[in-house]
Amino acid sequence: MLPPGPRLPAAAQTAWIMLDPAGAFDRLHREYGPIFTVRYFGFPPEVYVTTAELAEQVYRTDQGGGLAGAARRDFLEPMVGAHSVLTLDGDGWSRHRKALTPPLRARQVAGYHDEIAAIAAEKIATWPLGVPIALRDRMQEITLEVIIRLVFGIRDAERLGRLHALLPRLIRLGGATSVVMLPARLRERAKGVPFLPYARFLKARAGVDAILYEEIARRRSAGADGTDVLSRLLESGFDDQEIRDELITLLIAGHETTATSLAWAFERLLRLPHVLERLPDDEPYLDAVVKEVMRVRPAVYEAPRLLDAPLRLGEYEIPAGSYAGPFIPLVHRDPAAFPSPEEFRPERFLDGQQSRAWMPFGGGRRFCVGAQLALLEMRVIIREVLHRLDLTAPDPAPETRRLTNVTLSPARLTRVIARARSLDRTT
Repeated sequence: MLPPGPRLPAAAQTAWIMLDPAGAFDRLHREYGPIFTVRYFGFPPEVYVTTAELAEQVYRTDQGGGLAGAARRDFLEPMVGAHSVLTLDGDGWSRHRKALTPPLRARQVAGYHDEIAAIAAEKIATWPLGVPIALRDRMQEITLEVIIRLVFGIRDAERLGRLHALLPRLIRLGGATSVVMLPARLRERAKGVPFLPYARFLKARAGVDAILYEEIARRRSAGADGTDVLSRLLESGFDDQEIRDELITLLIAGHETTATSLAWAFERLLRLPHVLERLPDDEPYLDAVVKEVMRVRPAVYEAPRLLDAPLRLGEYEIPAGSYAGPFIPLVHRDPAAFPSPEEFRPERFLDGQQSRAWMPFGGGRRFCVGAQLALLEMRVIIREVLHRLDLTAPDPAPETRRLTNVTLSPARLTRVIARARSLDRTT
């Protein structure tokens, strides 16, 4: 038996949640408690849980009974393909995860520190001063450049120019609700209508794919001897399609989500001067701040599993064929896992403390393979910004959350005014 949930038609539930996911789930939590069912138009019912204990039970299905790849396939396969760690299960997933893990371990990504800092400094130098800017957009420029240089490893000026033009369009179109939530049975029909978002997405995808396949072919013929992730994948035995799919996966998983988390970091810090004054040179505290930001404002709100066997959750027996997953922002507010959860307290993460309920990168066996790169980017970019600029928020009111593409982002994209930092404050 499924847990209770709203009685609205599936189409109305979908529209409500896409328009205001944070507000919708807060209301569902108040009305139905820690477990409830939502019905999305064209998809199986999804059971959401909101406590750390129930989330752990869902993630245990990674050992049998739940399929993370199948849960994402309908939504993500048009973008990342059928050979992505996000859409694979079983032996295929294990093989791809094994190939991706070595170049993305903490020790390996630490070698990218200086290049990330240089990219950040280069972009920060172009920011307008003294006028309001949307910081999330600026962060996307930095994280996109990091992916292109450190993951794709593309240096050719002509290809770089084409990628810079095409990738933001691909991400914008591919993350649009009208594309992500389009049922698979309607895609074949939609791709033949040029003015529809799905057809425009396919055109942008074809343009990016052409560049990636050119680069893969060039690097195969030249020999893979770089330090970027593409070079490592070329040594894995993957075919061109598999490499393409994992490159796009790393773009999607490591570009917009990291930029959104960085935007939230500054949105929070500018309203917490007692925290900001300890940054940026207290490294352990900076790391704890990053993790606390990702607790109070996770960019990704769910990491579901498609059940291929019944799952007992509390008093309910969730049938096979349903989705089940934590609503991550509410799990992060579970007082059993995070005492005084409404308080911003980086100290929770000092001295190696970390709860398994902290899940901005998902959980279980499917914990995001790029987590260490994302955490490094956040620490390095925050430090570079604070060394170079003083930021103020033109509006002191906290920014609310809205769904932007596939992430919960600040509603005003973190509006800030930047001013050059005086020399006496940087020495």
